[in-house]
Amino acid sequence: MPANIPKPPYEPEFAAFLDVLQFPKDIPPELIPALRDAQNAAATLESTLAGESFTHEERSVPGPHGPVILSIFRPTGVASSRSRSPGIYYSHSGGMICGNRFTGFKEVLRWGKEVGAVCITVEYRLSPEHAFPVPLDDCYAGLTWIGEHLAELGIDPDYLMLAGQSAGGGLATAMTVLARDRNGPKICAQLLDSPMLDDRMETNSSLQFVGEGSWSRGSNVTAWTAYLGASAGKSDVSPLAAPARIIDAAGLPPAFINAGSAELFRDESIAYAQKLWAAGVQVELHIWQGGFHLFDFLVPDHPGSQASIETRAAWVRRALAKPVEAKL
Repeated sequence: MPANIPKPPYEPEFAAFLDVLQFPKDIPPELIPALRDAQNAAATLESTLAGESFTHEERSVPGPHGPVILSIFRPTGVASSRSRSPGIYYSHSGGMICGNRFTGFKEVLRWGKEVGAVCITVEYRLSPEHAFPVPLDDCYAGLTWIGEHLAELGIDPDYLMLAGQSAGGGLATAMTVLARDRNGPKICAQLLDSPMLDDRMETNSSLQFVGEGSWSRGSNVTAWTAYLGASAGKSDVSPLAAPARIIDAAGLPPAFINAGSAELFRDESIAYAQKLWAAGVQVELHIWQGGFHLFDFLVPDHPGSQASIETRAAWVRRALAKPVEAKL
């Protein structure tokens, strides 16, 4: 691997955060249990609901590998002229090796409050104990159940959006393909926050951030190996496992894609946006100056983070806004 590849610098405040981050630069497989413990302690139902005006309901729905847990959040005290609400279905970050359905979900609740959406998050099984296709099958089982229960959930069938962060962004991407190809629920939009899309790791940005940042090349190797085993990086990997390999992007829903300029997933995010554009799919793409992976989640008060967070929220408001009917 080439050494000393030029790369964009981190924003100074982000660099300072990374300097003191108590987190291994490369996550080896043996650290997965400790990483899970830390993330599970940080993201709980109680912390998710703290300060929020939402009701919560847990459902166990059938899946090909056993029951799948969904958490359903409905905003309270939100006035709406709509007979049915928009819906947001979320898949969490964690490289398919850690995290839980509440990881990163606070931001989704912000969107739900602003647009009056029913917000649903899925507890998919994790690798390496449950390698591909199990996590994706779990997520899609949840989506299928939602599609079959839209009326019960009070969700408008024309306004169901998928959202995912990091690994969850890759899962959300794959779900849009499955929904298209299996005549599944209609997806109106997909929000992909720094998505994990490409197991081959041949892009320039995947070579720039080695042993540094909040998610390094070494950590990415651990995650993809857990998910795909010995097949990771080889020619026979399914596009549903690594959506950067998707050939036919026609008919997929409009997308919002963002990443930092100083992160591993930058170039695969750009390449996927280009693939969607080439297929005639509308995409809004943002690459944020000097941002490491999930910079706005980890340093939310930085002006660049605030701009990124608000830009996502504004896109959700537009994507889930019901057009005003013209009066004749």
